[in-house]
Amino acid sequence: MKHNAMTSFPHHLSPNDAEPARKNLAVIGATGLVGECLLALSTKAGWKVTAYYRGESAPASEAIEWLPLPQPGVAAAPHSPSETAAKYWICTAPIWILPEYFALLESQGIRRLVTLSSTSRFTKKDSSDPEEQAVSRRLAEAEARVQQWAESGGVEWVILRPTLIYGFGRDGNIAEIARFIRRFGFFPLFGKAQGLRQPVHVQDVAHACLAALESSAAANRVYNLSGGETLSYRDMLIRVFTCMGRFPLLLPVPLLAFQIACALFRLFPRYRHWSSAMAERMNRDMAFDHSQAARDLAFKPRAFALFPEDL
Repeated sequence: MKHNAMTSFPHHLSPNDAEPARKNLAVIGATGLVGECLLALSTKAGWKVTAYYRGESAPASEAIEWLPLPQPGVAAAPHSPSETAAKYWICTAPIWILPEYFALLESQGIRRLVTLSSTSRFTKKDSSDPEEQAVSRRLAEAEARVQQWAESGGVEWVILRPTLIYGFGRDGNIAEIARFIRRFGFFPLFGKAQGLRQPVHVQDVAHACLAALESSAAANRVYNLSGGETLSYRDMLIRVFTCMGRFPLLLPVPLLAFQIACALFRLFPRYRHWSSAMAERMNRDMAFDHSQAARDLAFKPRAFALFPEDL
C-alpha cells in the first residue's frame, strides 16, 4: 500500500529570494547524522552556514560558524553577531522541539523553514505499543504547530517525512540491526517478515533538505522521502547479513516468545526502546510514494546498496 503526502497550495518565493545560495543558512540539529551530512553539502553549495549546538563546546570548523543553542523561548543566542542572522533555516532535530525555538527563528527574520518529521506519524499510529502511539501523536501535533506558526507569521515552510534512514553506521535502524547481529549472531523474525520497506540513505535526505530551500514549488508543502528500492523486511535483513560477510541466520519466533525476548533485551540500554510492536510491523507494508518529492525537489534516492561503512 502506498501512502501519499498531504500537501497545501504552494506559495511561491518572491523575486527578492532569487539565488538563495548567497544567503545565510542556520541549522538546528547540526551534530546529528542528517545534520552533519547537510553541513558538508550546504557549505559546498555556497551557503554561509550557522550551526547551533548544545553542550559546553562547539565542534571545530573554519567553514561553519557554531553558536550555542539558547534556552527555549529565548530570542537569540548569547553574543550572536547580527551578520549571522539567517533567513533560511533547516531543523534536522526532532520536529517536536522546534516550537521551543520559534522566538529564536523570529528574531533572525526567518523567511523559509525546512524541517524533518517522519513517516512514523502513520506507521506507529495504530501500534500496540502506547509509547509508539505517543510518538505518532507528537509528530502530528508538532507538524500542525509548525504549519500554524509559520503561516501566521508569513514564513514559508516545508516538512519532509523520511522513511527508514540509514548510513555511515550511525543510524538507529540498519546500523542497530547490524550491532544486534554482531552481538548475538542471529536476528529474530515474527512470521514471514514480508512487510515492505524503503530504506533511505542519509545523504539523500540531506540533499532533499537543501533542495527544499531552493524550490519555489516546495513552499508550504509536505513530502515523503522514501528510498529508491522497495524490498521485504526479510530481504532487508539478508542484505545486512551479506554486507557483514555472514550467513543469514534468521530465527522465526512466535509473538509470545518475541514479547518475552523484548522484555529481556530492554534490560540493555541500547535496546530499551524495543517492543513487540516491532515484530508486528515486520509483516506490515510501510511503503510511501515519493513522486511529489521527485517532481519538486529532484529527489532521486539510491537503491538499498549497503557498504561496510554503513554498518
